Order: sequence, then structure tokens, then C-alpha cells
Amino acid sequence: MTPRTLSGPERGFTLIELLLALTLVAALLAITFGSLRVGLAAWRRGEERAEAQQHGRGLVQVLARGLGAAHPYQGEARAGSQPPIIFEGEAERLSFVTATPPFPATVPIAFTAVQLAVEGGEAPGLAVRQKPLPNTDPFERVAPVLVDRSVTAVTFRYLRDAPGSWEERWDAAIEQRLPRAVEITITTSIGGREVEHPPLAVSIPAGTQ
Repeated sequence: MTPRTLSGPERGFTLIELLLALTLVAALLAITFGSLRVGLAAWRRGEERAEAQQHGRGLVQVLARGLGAAHPYQGEARAGSQPPIIFEGEAERLSFVTATPPFPATVPIAFTAVQLAVEGGEAPGLAVRQKPLPNTDPFERVAPVLVDRSVTAVTFRYLRDAPGSWEERWDAAIEQRLPRAVEITITTSIGGREVEHPPLAVSIPAGTQ
């Protein structure tokens, strides 16, 4: 009696065919999960970038609210000179007097001295300092009302009368007036990614008088 061989639809898979099929399935799964990981990573980066953009816009708007109400507040007059306007503008630091501080006080105050700068130390970040006026030393170093650690850099520019004539600093003691506008550019870091936000030019109505 001769053994019967399988053919046609009764024929099964050989071990090599099974191994090849399993290899193909494993490769397809690896490609699928790899694409999924890439997609999730891109989604997370997009979420972090959107969060950084939203946070940066909100912070700049808070600063712009106070800066837009900057006032040519005059300090004490020195002998033989007129009272200087209290405004100190540098590339990475800004001190001014405003009628609308970024963080309103609990009691009504006519004018507030504000300082903005990125500082290092134990708690690095954008420090916002405020001090009510009148005061003999308006820009005295007081405890900050806010330290935003997500801000790694901030730059300011100051507009003269001519369009496009931006300056890196503004000495109100020499100019005897406020700039027409101040441009604010901040860089934030969220999730290890730094984002430089588009600059915002804040018009100062008191600077056009």
C-alpha cells in the first residue's frame, strides 16, 4: 500500500512558509507601530508648541497693557535742570511708569513704577517688579510680583519719530520724552523647546505728545 500524498486544496503550509508569513506580519506590525510613535511624537511637539505660543501671547498682552499706559512721570529735579522723565529703556531691560500696571494693586494707585527683565539666580526667568508712586527711588529692587520661568530671553526696541527708526536703548533724561512705541520680543522654553515669538509693537500715546 503506497502512502497518499496531499495535493490541491488538501495541501497544508510548510514550516518555512509559516516562518515567512510570521516574519512578514512582524515587519508590518513594526512599521505600523513605528509610524504610530512618530505620529504621537509629532502631535506632542505640536501641542507643546501651541502651548508655548498661547502662553507667550498671553504674557506679551499683559506686559503690553501696562506699557501702553506708560506716563511721562517726572522725578526730582536736580540743581539747574528740569525734572527728568522716569523711563529707562535698554535692549534687555525696561523700567517705566504706568497708570495701568500689569498686575493691579489691591488699592487704587495713580502711578506705578514697573521693571521688566530676564534674571538668573535661583529662580531664573522674566521678573516683573512693581512699586507704587510717589517714591524717592521708583526703580528700587523690590521683590518681583511675577517670575515667569518659561521665558528665557526678552528684547526691547524703541521707536523714534521716523517710521522704522528703532533704537536699542532710550534715555528719557536726554530725550525728555517717551518713545512713540516699544517693541517686545520674548523667547519661551516649554518641554525643552525654545520658541521665539513674533515681536509686538506697543504704541505709547504719551510718547506722541
